[in-house]
Amino acid sequence: MAVATLPTRRTGSSMISPLPPAPGLRPDDEAFVADAARAGRLFSPELVAAIEAFAHQPGPTGALLLRDVPTGTVPATPASPTAPTSKDLRSEQVLLAVARLLGEPVGYLPEHGGSIVQNLVPTRADIGRQTSTSSGVDLAFHTETAFHPHGPRYLLLLCLRGDPGAATTLASVEDLLPGLHPDTVATLRKPLFRTAVDESFGGRPGVPYGPARPVLGGTDEQPWLCWDEELTLGETPEARAAHQELIAVVAERRREIVLDDGDLLIVDNTRCVHGRRPFQARFDGTDRWLQRSFVVESLAPSVTERSGRIITTSFAA
Repeated sequence: MAVATLPTRRTGSSMISPLPPAPGLRPDDEAFVADAARAGRLFSPELVAAIEAFAHQPGPTGALLLRDVPTGTVPATPASPTAPTSKDLRSEQVLLAVARLLGEPVGYLPEHGGSIVQNLVPTRADIGRQTSTSSGVDLAFHTETAFHPHGPRYLLLLCLRGDPGAATTLASVEDLLPGLHPDTVATLRKPLFRTAVDESFGGRPGVPYGPARPVLGGTDEQPWLCWDEELTLGETPEARAAHQELIAVVAERRREIVLDDGDLLIVDNTRCVHGRRPFQARFDGTDRWLQRSFVVESLAPSVTERSGRIITTSFAA
């Protein structure tokens, strides 16, 4: 399988704004988000147009790669996502500036306490788990929070420190459809599938699966995919066989890309599933370090299950 060919744009100085992050603010502060939005309006017209064009039509890969994104001074990789660091807030500003061009950045209360910019670093405790902080296993393909009624439209991953052995894996719905039997496509469009709640959101025995729904939807011109390789189950023999074929086609047609320092990967969460290949973590301050942000198109649908920008939906049994 070849390395991913993604729409790529080099940003260079077009992302260097004259607006430094306001002193005393943190990324979770609404004023910081507002400052980031203003900084984004100072990006070059060509860069803004490229991001807006992706939002309008994500193309066959369902992902856009921005290179040479300024990240400020990057200190040693922290030992955990919430450990304090000495870094400045340049990368957070740029990440949220792009997020605001796409929609509204949000956090989810069970994910790092609801932070809207999250640090993704390998941890010793999670080496072999299906989490963003693992390193020793394949992170299975998934739509981000496929079980959630207020899942993000976009997933943003900004690489502060890369690792040549850590490949991000991608598979777009347009990549997959030609490889699936027409009968399988028809089955995946039926409400025969349920998705369990992720462990980090409280998923465990006793927490019911979500409602039955299709894995594929939309039109032939604008299809969508909502699926988790580990957590989605078919309710009938027909559905289970279709699910297994989907897994096989994803494995055959996936793309891989190794994110380097200053790469910002934008994934349309309705058009592209993602995962990660295993890599060797060293736990010595030099490990891979990504920052992640989730973006919804509007804050309105989650108004009764949200505090500020933190979505608080509970999945307790």
